[in-house]
Amino acid sequence: MSDLLSLPVATPQLLASAYSYAAYRQLIDELLAEGKTTGPQQSEELTDYTKLNVQRMRRLDKTVQLLPAVQAALQNLTQRYVWLIITEGWCGDASQIVPVLEAIAQASGGRITTHYVLRDEHPDLMDRYLTNGARSIPKLLVLRADTLTEVTHWGPRPAPAQKLLLDLKARGATHEEYAEQVHGWYAHDKTQTTQGELLALLQQLLH
Repeated sequence: MSDLLSLPVATPQLLASAYSYAAYRQLIDELLAEGKTTGPQQSEELTDYTKLNVQRMRRLDKTVQLLPAVQAALQNLTQRYVWLIITEGWCGDASQIVPVLEAIAQASGGRITTHYVLRDEHPDLMDRYLTNGARSIPKLLVLRADTLTEVTHWGPRPAPAQKLLLDLKARGATHEEYAEQVHGWYAHDKTQTTQGELLALLQQLLH
């Protein structure tokens, strides 16, 4: 295991081909203009999800307020990190989480840089970070900027949202039912739990 942790997770070439947040958002907008979404699977349903996700991301871009403890932890970082984020435009959880990740990186004073890659374009990378055997996203991979080795990873969603999802699935809820309840949880939580878990991650980097 220690040998694996000493190997770079990504190559400089992968990072160079990854999207910035602005480019990721632009890609989604351009695909939607053609009635499409990211990834090889295309359907009216996935396009509708993507439209909803764009609305969520726009709202969060304007409303996310970082916790004072998160801002303090960012100021105390002594090393630089790459946050490699595996995502897709149609993913509802990504729409709730990616803007928070970006807000944290933007507030880091250059200590954290974000790079976005699409899950279905990078199956080998994705398959190293399965959740209960599934390619669940978003996934945040925290890498040292100098070596591109992994420090830690997080995702696909905060623990209470993950528990809610698993409980609903165990009860036989439909996709529509559990999506509605999980997004209701995100709306009520107002990014507080996501930020709290990412704060714990930042504090881990300080030690």
